Amino acid sequence: MAFKNILYLLTLSLLLCGFALSKPADMSAFNRPDGGPPATYFAAADALPVSVLQAAAASASVVPKDAVYPFSLGNPETSTIHSDWVSSTQGSALSWVADMDVDCDGVNYKCEGNGDGQPQTNWGALSAYAVPYIVIPDRFMAANKDLLPGNNVAAVICNGKMYYGILGDSNGDDPQITGEASWLMARTCFPKEDLQGNNAHSSKDVTYILFTGKDAVLPDAAISENYITDFNTLRSMGDRLVRALASNLDTTSTSTTGSTPTATASDSAAASPWTGKEGDDDCSGGLGGIGSCS
Repeated sequence: MAFKNILYLLTLSLLLCGFALSKPADMSAFNRPDGGPPATYFAAADALPVSVLQAAAASASVVPKDAVYPFSLGNPETSTIHSDWVSSTQGSALSWVADMDVDCDGVNYKCEGNGDGQPQTNWGALSAYAVPYIVIPDRFMAANKDLLPGNNVAAVICNGKMYYGILGDSNGDDPQITGEASWLMARTCFPKEDLQGNNAHSSKDVTYILFTGKDAVLPDAAISENYITDFNTLRSMGDRLVRALASNLDTTSTSTTGSTPTATASDSAAASPWTGKEGDDDCSGGLGGIGSCS
């Protein structure tokens, strides 16, 4: 066992050295149920207004077609996907609040507790152990192909923190459900709950924000069939999209409550919790130099 641990640490060290030299990353070293990428690889910048976004998602009200789904099989409670934010030029997004089931489709479809896994995900065969991804009902995705071309960047607010991932798979169960994420995302959000294929986080307190359109798609250079190969690009895109969304929410709030023509720039800056955060991409923090910020 000690030898295996030493071998794993050596492999991980070599992997990080490769990142520092900007060489292509072999992410297969992270394809382990207890050894996925650290949370710092896909965590949002600390300065972002997580509580503001969470509150805004909780009060969303616009309901598109085919947007209401049960939380889980056999549960009559439902979650609604909202489209209040899809019309913005930048930072457009869907949002919903749900629980968090564990999805292991793809490379790890035989993960613990997963009796109905499939060896593919929608745009490849992702590693649920190594890729932070979320899942959306197949019927909703099929009805919104223009909004969701695949591998769209997502932000997940859970346990008081925010992490980035991608739209990696869809749920085709009968009935289709919402509130589902990869093994890595789920166990990063709730590390003390031993989440697995048949053990979900059942509280309906997770906020899912899924950015829409082609500009929100993680580029091919940052992802392979199985792994995200450039987490810096994921974080950079996530921070940029979240800031745009936050700015949109601030503008909407101002136009709703009314603003005075004589308000100064300093007044506006003081009133906004995200003004002045544009430089906080923190692309290098804790990522071992993976890729480059975009």
